[in-house]
Amino acid sequence: DVKRFLKIIFSRMTLVAIAIIAQLLFTTTLPFFLNYFHPEIFGKIYIQIDIIVNVIAFIMIIVVINSKMLVEGKLIWVILFLMFPLFTLVIYRMFVWKKAPKRHRKYYEQVKAQVENINKKGAVENAQLKEKLGGYYGQFEYVYKTSNLRTYENSRVKFLNTGENFFNEILSELEKAEKYIFMEYFIIERGQMWNSILEILKRKVKQGVEVRVMYDDLGTIHKLPNNYPKKLKKLGINCVKFNSFVPIMSALHNNRDHRKITIVDGKVAFVSGLNIADEYINVVQPYGYWKDTGIKINGEAVKSLLMMFLQLYNVQTQKIENYSEFIKDIQPVKSNGFVCPYGDGPRYFDEDNVALNVYLNAINNAKNYLWITTPYLIIDSQLTNALCIAAKRGVDVRIITPHVPDKKIIFNITRSSYRTLQQAGVKIFEYQKGFIHSKQIICDDEFAIVGTINMDYRSLLHHYECGVMMYKVDSIKDIKRDFDYLFSVSLNMKEFKFNAFNRMICAILKAFTPML
Repeated sequence: DVKRFLKIIFSRMTLVAIAIIAQLLFTTTLPFFLNYFHPEIFGKIYIQIDIIVNVIAFIMIIVVINSKMLVEGKLIWVILFLMFPLFTLVIYRMFVWKKAPKRHRKYYEQVKAQVENINKKGAVENAQLKEKLGGYYGQFEYVYKTSNLRTYENSRVKFLNTGENFFNEILSELEKAEKYIFMEYFIIERGQMWNSILEILKRKVKQGVEVRVMYDDLGTIHKLPNNYPKKLKKLGINCVKFNSFVPIMSALHNNRDHRKITIVDGKVAFVSGLNIADEYINVVQPYGYWKDTGIKINGEAVKSLLMMFLQLYNVQTQKIENYSEFIKDIQPVKSNGFVCPYGDGPRYFDEDNVALNVYLNAINNAKNYLWITTPYLIIDSQLTNALCIAAKRGVDVRIITPHVPDKKIIFNITRSSYRTLQQAGVKIFEYQKGFIHSKQIICDDEFAIVGTINMDYRSLLHHYECGVMMYKVDSIKDIKRDFDYLFSVSLNMKEFKFNAFNRMICAILKAFTPML
């Protein structure tokens, strides 16, 4: 126990946290120290400082009101500027008023231009797509206009309804690799899942297969040692930590790589809610049965996921590659329907909140039913209103969330969202067997989304995320079958009541969630 305690105390996560807290305390308490130790000096300049601070706070309030920030975010920042102008100015400057580092911006513009050039769409092709997609054309066109990512036919989708099925499928495809394996995950943790994958990767490297692994440094900070990329490189695996975490207060730490993508030879790609850790395949069950889902894609749609991976990988390594060399061998696979992988990132790279708007488009386009699974339900007024309006116009709107929490505070904030939605006719269910981590939407037997995007502020505004939109693909029937199963093992929360104290606490916490 003592050894474990010392390991926690001297871990990288703890030391980084201490360093950041020390910086924050120093910055925000400096005026108070000056007043205590040098009151005569501080007193003489206090009035001038107070005037300057209040003028700056007034200017910042105008800046916030006219920004593209969500209304909920604007409101809390205005309140904080009125109450604690100097403290809020420091925090706002560090965590909101931000630009991507020049070195990142330089490479991002290059990879973005390359994707735009590869994915140019002709007028004839666009007209055909518009005719085939019908009323759903606008949703797919939005992704093209904002992300330069195309909608593909000739792509087969297989729905994987559990973490265990996903794991078996990915192991099988990794064994077939002949040219390259690219893996991008928020979390990698040593255990049965990662060890099994790593054994294949080591074997494939010896066979001449190029292997690249990218994981989020903060997401994995207490799961892998700091030098783990060096250990993998000794095995012949090219490993990159996304946004390597350093003990300096920076808004960049708020923008994590939450994507989960695997690509093998350009022939097959996986997107899912699963990280690479044992709880996702139920080797361990800290929160009951872990319910997750993913999809396997063959065919032309693999191109978009490949380019999305290369974009972030190249920005991190600061080395630009020719994407055409990777996608030239990708072959069409005859299948029904349309597939459109898409990604999203923080505002300083992407002008639009793509993930949020894709969800809004799906909700607003629903006619008969709209079913959703999400582990967290912490949504802004736009999503709340869209869901409520859909229910009021007669759409069967159902949302499934976990019954067993992984984070109790987030669990309670999720539950605090029920009342408004239920009053409008939205049906809320909780998955009773454990924790549901899948992020998926199905609509009217025709349209579905599977990906990494939670219905919370972090996924919708701050993280790098990915998802796949599907229209009339064969696997939509399998997704619906999975929803039917989930409803059969979930608790209808129509009788749920939140006590007054919990409502008050969650109301206070929700006011700050757009900032986090």
